[in-house]
Amino acid sequence: MNRIERLQLAFGVPLPVSTQWELILKAANLLTPVHAELVRQAAQGEVLFNDDTVMRILEKAPIAKEGRKAIYTSAILSRTGENRVALFLTGHNHAGENLEAVLKHRAEGLSAPIQMCDALAANTVGEAGALNTILANCLAHARRRFVEVEGRFPEEVEHLLRELRTVYCNDAQAKREGMDPLVRLAFHQRESGPIMAGLEAWLREQIEDGKVEPNSGLGQAITYMRKHWGPLTLFLREPGSPLDNNSCEAVVKRAIMHRKNSLFYRSATGARAGDTFMTLIHSAELNGVEPFEYLLELLKHPEDVDRDPAGWLPWTYPAPAGTS
Repeated sequence: MNRIERLQLAFGVPLPVSTQWELILKAANLLTPVHAELVRQAAQGEVLFNDDTVMRILEKAPIAKEGRKAIYTSAILSRTGENRVALFLTGHNHAGENLEAVLKHRAEGLSAPIQMCDALAANTVGEAGALNTILANCLAHARRRFVEVEGRFPEEVEHLLRELRTVYCNDAQAKREGMDPLVRLAFHQRESGPIMAGLEAWLREQIEDGKVEPNSGLGQAITYMRKHWGPLTLFLREPGSPLDNNSCEAVVKRAIMHRKNSLFYRSATGARAGDTFMTLIHSAELNGVEPFEYLLELLKHPEDVDRDPAGWLPWTYPAPAGTS
């Protein structure tokens, strides 16, 4: 806002920060019904990805938990059929707690969703403890631990990377051929199952046969992978389970870019407004909708949006003539 104020002043059309904030807050309030509906829609997802990054709010909100001072922006990416929803939530809560709050909107009778994240407890634990999800852990995150020690253990790391490369090639083939979840599951069980079984045996041998020092960098990477082997290989047991959390990490990068550009939110109210806009903008992008045109239509029809927010989602809103 400060940069825009200086730019507008140079054009001879002043637009003070205070005026910008008034316009943004008014717009955010008008967009609240659609934001709330996107939260509800995200809760119905078959697969939910979550992660978070640190954020800064100058005027700190009351501390939600004693001793917790840090501020985070959580990203929750929900996959519901062909639709995608990206939620951004900023505050003291961790990603797991925010996901728990979203899942409170899940319809009764739906089975537990798949949750994809890395193995941090902050991603998997809510206020009430473990989340009611089917946990999948990020294979790329585990892989990254081996890449970090490749210089010291080139042969061992190359073996693991070669095996995982084949698994990822199998997954790419499943996507290219448009396999439905059950067909994809059977394909991975047939093609990737033996590879992962062999890799599990190899990991066990490295430690139990004394080939690798457990406290070395490679030993720690192996221990991490063995400890989380079940969630890391959920794609071999559960239809639709992804291999990694890369798609959510791409969403988190939006929050990181915003933090680098704006440095901070001034208040918790500003953070909520920012989360609203970021949720609507990125959800529109994920569904192939031009965000500017989408927001424009929402703000042109506030009464219709308030009356029927479900009819104004990125994949349901009545696009104006001349747009796709």
